[in-house]
Amino acid sequence: MKQSISFFVILFLYGTTTLAQQTKPDLSWFQDAKFGLFIHWGLYAQTAGDWEGHKTKGGEHFMMYEKIPLKTYALIGKDFNPTRYHAEEWVKQAKAAGMKYIVYTSKHHDGFAMYHSKASEYNIYNYTPFKRDPLAELAKACKKYGLKLGLYYSLGRDWQDPDVPTNWPQKAGRSNTWDYPDEDAKVFNRYFERKVKPQITELLTNYGDIAVMWFDTPELISKNESAELRSLINKLQPACLINSRIGNGRGDFEISEQKLQASATKPWEACITIGQNWSYNRHDSTWKSAELLVRNLINVVGRNGNLLLNVGPKGDGTFPSWATKRLDSVGAWMSINSEAITGTKPYRIPAEGNEAENAVINKPKVEGKMADAVYDATPKLLSPDIFFTQKGNDVFVLLRSWDKKQFDIKSLKGISISSVELLGSKEKVTWKQTDSGVSVTLPANFKKLSKIPVYTLRVTLK
Repeated sequence: MKQSISFFVILFLYGTTTLAQQTKPDLSWFQDAKFGLFIHWGLYAQTAGDWEGHKTKGGEHFMMYEKIPLKTYALIGKDFNPTRYHAEEWVKQAKAAGMKYIVYTSKHHDGFAMYHSKASEYNIYNYTPFKRDPLAELAKACKKYGLKLGLYYSLGRDWQDPDVPTNWPQKAGRSNTWDYPDEDAKVFNRYFERKVKPQITELLTNYGDIAVMWFDTPELISKNESAELRSLINKLQPACLINSRIGNGRGDFEISEQKLQASATKPWEACITIGQNWSYNRHDSTWKSAELLVRNLINVVGRNGNLLLNVGPKGDGTFPSWATKRLDSVGAWMSINSEAITGTKPYRIPAEGNEAENAVINKPKVEGKMADAVYDATPKLLSPDIFFTQKGNDVFVLLRSWDKKQFDIKSLKGISISSVELLGSKEKVTWKQTDSGVSVTLPANFKKLSKIPVYTLRVTLK
């Protein structure tokens, strides 16, 4: 009898432990936030797209594409002294743009920690003349201004460590084979125990509340290692969200990189660049307009996703002027229209009249051979169309790239409406319900509301 009781006690405790490990944190803040700032910053910002007198290949991945020995690459740190870095300026810029959280690169594929790591001396404090911990300053600024802080961490790629095998797009395809040529001798678990777990412990212990652990490139992490890593994060910070790139189905939300989704059934986030590269590159000359960025934001939010918009700071710690200009423009638009974005839910239909853009999204075209570095499959169309979001009793009708004063909204057919107003305007909107939907006439001066030709109607339901 005692043995039976012990067996059931053990079974109960095992089941309880398993359930605790599977408990997912609350995503409500994340799904309300809708808009965040991605920061790609590292030694690669100092070289800014050049190496030994020529343009680098592969953007911030150039250490691999150029096959630069670790000892040589590390010497970049001698010149990396971002004295113009001010964390509060970054955070205030993000907040003014309507963003609710920031995701910062704590360690990219080059293995270089952009914080004062005790687990690996290969970090910004030890290898550069900067002698400051930028992450500590950023965490303090985020807390001061009320933005949540997330941390990017390259999981399955690390070109500093000798024990990181890869398998994409083929065996050793993204490994450091010039410093560590014997791919078969590499044991991921040694790297996992020596560097990953200690650094994740540091990040979730020394910098206050971390809202998201944003992993990249799971590569060859095993099911057990993904589960162990999830358990470690849950233990250190139970409320911390984890993206899908922890690997093996252990994440809380999905990632769509450099492309949008035509439909989504799970919580998701689209991460996209403003220019061609994730990191700062002085040769970058193709940037998305503020109008296109707002269109992307609306497209993602209308499909119940978040937009994580990337900026690559310069080697001196400042944002490029072309980035701040666009963030300022998006912020001006958000100052009028944010209630149609933040805290909204999807309407019964995400959009109408956007068939051309959907065709691009469903068949993203990726050119070149560097699909993990420099590519962009986001739509570039500026065709007029209509998107929808909802908050309580209000349906928001977002008119993208709009120039029509009079038009019909077919997707509101059969809905009982009490009022229609144009956000940011005190002028009357004329409207009437018809057999085909709702006929709307905007005020004559509606185009003066915003430099970005995207306008929002608040439709209040009865």
